Amino acid sequence: MNSDRKEMDHFSMARNEETENAGQERDLVWQEISREHIIQDEWIDFRRSKYRFPDGSVFEPYYSYSRRDYVVIVASDEEGRFICVRQFRQGIEEVTTEFPAGGIERAEKREYRTKDADDLASGDAAGGEDPLEAAKRELQEETGYISDKWTHLLTIPSNATIADNYAHLYLAEKCRKVSSQNLDETEFLQVLKYSFDEIEGMIHSGSFQQAVHTLAWMMAKERMEKSS
Repeated sequence: MNSDRKEMDHFSMARNEETENAGQERDLVWQEISREHIIQDEWIDFRRSKYRFPDGSVFEPYYSYSRRDYVVIVASDEEGRFICVRQFRQGIEEVTTEFPAGGIERAEKREYRTKDADDLASGDAAGGEDPLEAAKRELQEETGYISDKWTHLLTIPSNATIADNYAHLYLAEKCRKVSSQNLDETEFLQVLKYSFDEIEGMIHSGSFQQAVHTLAWMMAKERMEKSS
């Protein structure tokens, strides 16, 4: 009987803590009271919003955007070397080394995530391609490699401050080459392979310049270490 009472007390405390945390979270939420779509095309939905803060004050402008969800693939070949791509990135105007990656195809070109989307891990909220299928497609298109051993590592907001799209991170092991590249008209990629230590060196020297790709590596490394 005493054990049952302790269990009930523990359950009651947990429920009270959960209710308290939910109330505190509601106290932090901003209310969007107006939204202007500055640019809305097949590539981006760029918005200017006005928000009411928890204390009742109102502030503008806040800028945010929607783009497609995307996949990042940490891929290793049958010799254990990691498959990377080199390409120009206009944001920093440099050629970067990174993992294969790309956007998840939407059902309609100009559809974006809405606030009601509730199944973020199942793909782009506007409907369309499954993230794992997108990862398989992107890996083969960019590198010519395929894999029969896939692991989902994490689905995470790409930039929670100003964007509502998500990155789906995958590990693909024992990849084998079956085709040549099949690149989009805007893609100019060079495929290179690196050892584990070379990837580590690039990351720690700051020369592996994609933040979400670095996160993917950290998650993949943890998974590989557990399975070895």
